[in-house]
Formats: sequence, structure tokens, C-alpha cells
Amino acid sequence: MKRFAQAYGHTTGFFHLVDAWQEHDEHRVVYKFKLLAVEGDEDFAQPVHMDAERRRIIPTAVKLEVWERDGGKCRLCDAHDELHFDHIVPFSRGGTSLTAENVQLLCARHNLQKRDYIE
Repeated sequence: MKRFAQAYGHTTGFFHLVDAWQEHDEHRVVYKFKLLAVEGDEDFAQPVHMDAERRRIIPTAVKLEVWERDGGKCRLCDAHDELHFDHIVPFSRGGTSLTAENVQLLCARHNLQKRDYIE
């Protein structure tokens, strides 16, 4: 695979290459890339800063830890179906997705009742 520079220029702008991987199917190898658009003047000698603390997506490792901690059931009613991973301090109010301490399992009914309230 050809090596890419940290910043890649294209006719639509400049992008930082932040990740690259290969995916195989039965006929070919596909190379995929994650690019972040360069905004304004940036020093390309510096690594890309990704604001990981503000990602809404809950990492798989955190989900597995929460699932094990909560026993695969709603923390409020012990339901085992229609489970949601819920932010205790809502993401919209500054809660993080990166720690199991701020994530819990709730059934759909309790998650919808909670909305964006902080318990």
C-alpha cells in the first residue's frame, strides 16, 4: 500500500489522514481511509487532534463493561428486551461516552421516560 502524507491535498481542499485499513471480500481487497477536513491554516507537522471526549458514540469496550456490570438487564426494572445504552449525565449536557460510570442499561420504556434528565 502506498504511504500517504499526514495531509492529503485534493481539488476540494486538504484533509488529514487519521486512519486507514483494509477490508476483504470474496473478490478483492478494499482500502478505506478516514479523513478529517483541514479548517483554516494548520501546521501539518503537528498530529491531528480529535476531540474524543465529545463523541456521542459509546465505544465497544465501554458497552461490554456496562453490559457485564448491569447483568444484561434494565437497571430499573430488570427487563431483558429492548435495551438501550443510556448516558446517566446526558451527552447533550456534557456527559461523556468514554467511561462506564456514565453509561447504564435501560429498557426502551425507562430510557424514553428519562429523556435528557439527570437522575
